[in-house]
Amino acid sequence: MNTTMNMNRVWPVVLALVIFKATSMTVPEWPSDVQLDNRGKSYGADENTMVEARRRQRQAAFAVLDRPWASRCAGEERKQFIGGLNAYYSHRQSQVYRYQENFGKLGTEYIAKQWSTADDRRIDHMTQEAYAGGYLRPSDFDDVAGKAVATVVMTERASGRACPS
Repeated sequence: MNTTMNMNRVWPVVLALVIFKATSMTVPEWPSDVQLDNRGKSYGADENTMVEARRRQRQAAFAVLDRPWASRCAGEERKQFIGGLNAYYSHRQSQVYRYQENFGKLGTEYIAKQWSTADDRRIDHMTQEAYAGGYLRPSDFDDVAGKAVATVVMTERASGRACPS
């Protein structure tokens, strides 16, 4: 009977250790290039979730940008095209604002680097191509995404008229 009571006390500890070990193996790595100083942090405790959210936003943007050009002008496919880019640029712009607001200069520098990957540059380039071809306008997006898209395409000339106004 004494052995049974001891085992009943040990099981919760063993279970907790197993759960801890299992979850620690599935959590994405935090960026290793983050510089912290004694004044504060450049990101919050939920950064591993934000890293994953940025990855998913990039995947979704590529999914709509990789669709055939002809599908970008009308109907449900147009809504999905604009909606996918709207989500990407809104998320990106919101994070830039929030990191600056919450973490000051450290957060601003950190998040600018996080949204400057090769994938982000490729998404911007593909957005510029779509704009130049007449497949989108900054006014197609909500206010937050529209400002980000306007910045991305500001040096481009919209020479095409693929989608009528």
